[in-house]
Amino acid sequence: MDEARRKKPGVEPVSSPEEEGPGAGAPSAPAPDASGGAGEARAPEAQALDREAIKERVLEALKEVYDPELGINIVDLGLVYGVEVEGDTVHITYTLTTMGCPIGPLIEAQMRQLIGGIPGVEHVNAELVLRPPWTPEMMSEEAKAALGFW
Repeated sequence: MDEARRKKPGVEPVSSPEEEGPGAGAPSAPAPDASGGAGEARAPEAQALDREAIKERVLEALKEVYDPELGINIVDLGLVYGVEVEGDTVHITYTLTTMGCPIGPLIEAQMRQLIGGIPGVEHVNAELVLRPPWTPEMMSEEAKAALGFW
């Protein structure tokens, strides 16, 4: 290293590849982030879950969301039309028993709260759809029995 670079105050000396030997100038590994991973945005436990595992956890969580008027969860009622996992985002397509159902905001808030706590899920998109319209035939056999539909 030459004398001029060494004497500048407040400047760290920079060595050339020839001065550092073999492997100098090679790209370094990404620095660990707050989760402890090397540049990964998600926690290690979330990385272990694949899409299907997250989807199963989401469906189980949605079984904890109950229609307060009927006392049956929204999955068994047939209100959940679809669950898709894309990266750290879960997209839920759902409907209500009637178009003007006043509990829609309550149901959506409960969905977001329960799904947001699942490892690997950072974003929840809940989409209310009105087509196809909900019918009692969409309920599970257990829900039909509980409500007296035979």
